Amino acid sequence: MRALDTKTPGLYLRTVAHLRPEQIVHRLRLRAQQAALTRWPGPFERRWAHAGNPPTWPADFVALDAAVPPASGSLEELERGTFTFLNESRSLGRPIIWNPADASQLWLYHQHYWEWAWTLAAHGERDRARKVFGEHLRTWVAATDFGRWNAWAPYPTSLRAWVFVNVAGTLAAGTALEGALHRQLQLHAGFVERNLELDVGGNHLVKNLKALLGLGVYFDDARLVRKAATHLQRQLPLQVLPDGGHFELSPSYHCQVLGDLIDMSNLLRAAGLPAIEGLDGAVARMRRWLGVMLMPDGDVPLLNDCELVGRERISALKPTAPPPGPLTVLPDSGYVVAKPGNRLHLVADVGRPCPPDLPAHAQADCLTFELAVDGARVVVDPGTSVYGSGPQRNLERSTSAHNTITVDDMDQTEVWGSFRAGRLAEASLHRAEMVGDDVEIVASHDGYARLPGSPRHRRRWLVSPSSVDITDWLDGSGSHRVRARLLFDADHLTLDAAARLLDGQEADGREFKLSMPPTADAGQASSGLAVSVSHASHAVGFGDVRTATEIVAAGHLRFPTRLQSRIVLVPSQAQDRP
Repeated sequence: MRALDTKTPGLYLRTVAHLRPEQIVHRLRLRAQQAALTRWPGPFERRWAHAGNPPTWPADFVALDAAVPPASGSLEELERGTFTFLNESRSLGRPIIWNPADASQLWLYHQHYWEWAWTLAAHGERDRARKVFGEHLRTWVAATDFGRWNAWAPYPTSLRAWVFVNVAGTLAAGTALEGALHRQLQLHAGFVERNLELDVGGNHLVKNLKALLGLGVYFDDARLVRKAATHLQRQLPLQVLPDGGHFELSPSYHCQVLGDLIDMSNLLRAAGLPAIEGLDGAVARMRRWLGVMLMPDGDVPLLNDCELVGRERISALKPTAPPPGPLTVLPDSGYVVAKPGNRLHLVADVGRPCPPDLPAHAQADCLTFELAVDGARVVVDPGTSVYGSGPQRNLERSTSAHNTITVDDMDQTEVWGSFRAGRLAEASLHRAEMVGDDVEIVASHDGYARLPGSPRHRRRWLVSPSSVDITDWLDGSGSHRVRARLLFDADHLTLDAAARLLDGQEADGREFKLSMPPTADAGQASSGLAVSVSHASHAVGFGDVRTATEIVAAGHLRFPTRLQSRIVLVPSQAQDRP
C-alpha cells in the first residue's frame, strides 16, 4: 500500500467536496460553540440546564442494553476501579482516574459512556451496586468539567444520558444520590439538545436523538420528545436504505442503529406517546436485512468498519429468517449472499464504500468477500482492531488488506486519517443470477481509473455447491504491478515448517483445496506472478486480533489481462474421492 500524502491540498479538497453545505455550516457552528463552552463553561451550564420536571419513566420499558448488558467487567471489578473496554483492562483506583493519560481516545469514550452501569443495574445485590454507582458518579462529577471533551463530547454524552435515564430508578431513586443524578440529567438534556451532530449524521445523530427522546420522556417534556421525533422522521429515509441496510454499510453499525430504533419505538409505546411515522417499517426492513447478512455462525460478516456483535445481542434484535434459496441480492447496500448447496456461504461486497458525505467507516475494499465452509469462516476480512490514526488503522482500511486486487499499490478509495476519504471508488453490480445450480456474481469498480492506462477491475464469482471460481479482468493498458490477496483464518489454513501451503482442513475431516496464485492469461505477464504464503492477522473486534494465513500473488502484468483462482471442496474421508 502506497502511503497517501495527507498534507496535499488536493486530498483535503477531494474530501471536503463530498460534504453537503449544511454539514459544513453545522460543523463551524458546533466548533465555535465548543470553543466558547470550553472557555466559559459557567454561563453555558446555567443557561442550558433543563428546568427539570419531576422524573417519570415507564415501569414496563426494558431497554435492549438492560436485557443484554454490554460486556465491561463485573460488579467486583467495578468496585475495585477496574474497567474493561476494547479487550483492554485498566485498574484506575479509588477514586477513579477518569481520564488516564495513556489511554486511547476510544477507550476514554467507553469509560465516559457509562454503559458499564448496566451491569450494576442488573446485579442482584442492589445496595452494593448502588454504592458503587454513587461513588463513581460523585468522583466523575468532580473530575469532569461541563462541556469539556472527552467526557462531554456529544456522542459519549448521548450514550451516558440514555444509561442514566434507564438506571436512575434502580440505582439512585430514594437515595442521597437522587438529587445529584437529577441535576446531571438536567445538564445532559440541555447539552444534547444543543449539540446534535447534524454535521456528522449517521449513527452518531441516531444516538443523539435516542438520548433526546429518553430525556424528553424522563422529564415529561413534550417539546424534547417532539424535537427528537421530528429529526428522526427526517433521518429514516436517508439512513435506512430501501433494502433495509443502514447507509453506512457496516453490519455491526447496522445492528447498533437497529437496536436504537427498536428502543425508541418501544419507549414511545411504553410511554403512551404517538409512534413516529416510518419507524416501525424501518425496523422491519432492517431486521430482514440482518437476517439475510448473517453468517452461518450467527454473527455478521466483518465488512467495512465492523466487529462481531455476539449471538445473544443479535438474537435480541430479532432478525427475520432469510428467504429460502441460494441467492439473495441487497441492491441498495451492495451486498450479495450466495449459498448453493449446504457447505458454502459467500458474502460479496459489490457496492459503494460509503455514503459520499459520511466516509468515516469506509474501507477501500470493493469486490472483497468472506467465505464460510461447513459453517466455519474460512476466507476472512481483516476486520477492525483500532480507530486511532496510525499504521494499523491505515492497513486495515487499505485495499491490500482485503480479499481483492490491488493495482500499483494504490487504494481503490483514498482512505486516510482515522475516518476520512477523498476519491471514492464507484462500484457496479452487473449480474447476480443462477446458472444451473451455481450462483454467478459479476461486478466492477473504477477506483483505479485515475492511474495511467485507466485500469478497471471486474470480478466474477461462480459459486457452486462444491467450489468457488474467481475470475478477475483487469482492463486498461500499460504494465502495472498487481497484487491478489486471500486471507484465511489460521484454524482452517496452516503453514508447515517450510512455510509451504497446506490443504485446509475442518475439524470434522472435511477439506478444501486452493488453486493460488491466480493464473494470468498467456503472453500478458511482464515479469510473472510470485506467490508468498505467510502468517498474518485479522481482527474480530477492537483489540481482539487473531492469527491468519495470508496468500499473496504479486508481479507486473500487461493490461488488459485476466486472473483466475479456485477453491474446491474435497469430500470427507468417509466419502469416496473423485
